[in-house]
Amino acid sequence: MESIDPLEQTLHTARARVLADLAAGEVAAADVVSMVEDSVVQRRWWVEQWPDGAEFVAGLVAQDVQDALLETHGRWPLCPVCGSGDPHALEVEPELGPDPHWVCHKAGVRVAAVGSLGAAAGGTPSP
Repeated sequence: MESIDPLEQTLHTARARVLADLAAGEVAAADVVSMVEDSVVQRRWWVEQWPDGAEFVAGLVAQDVQDALLETHGRWPLCPVCGSGDPHALEVEPELGPDPHWVCHKAGVRVAAVGSLGAAAGGTPSP
């Protein structure tokens, strides 16, 4: 059995984490999955140019898809923590760093790691 190239493993992991969050929000339609694939292609080039940035790829793919969805479908993912007021989207933090999380700036809490929004559906912030 061949080992998987570290770059490919990083990209597959990023893809899987973002797809899990999309599925948790029931927005993983074919056109949205295509947005994920487009981002992965772009980030493959990016990480080939800057190999030390590999640990940032999951957060960057999540941000890319969030931006693409805003243009075509609206805000995503909507905050599951704030029960009142205008619906608002979560943001990825750090913007460029390892261990990306979805954060609600309005409530000032971490909601879930990128890839774990399904576990946060009840609105319980992660530590």
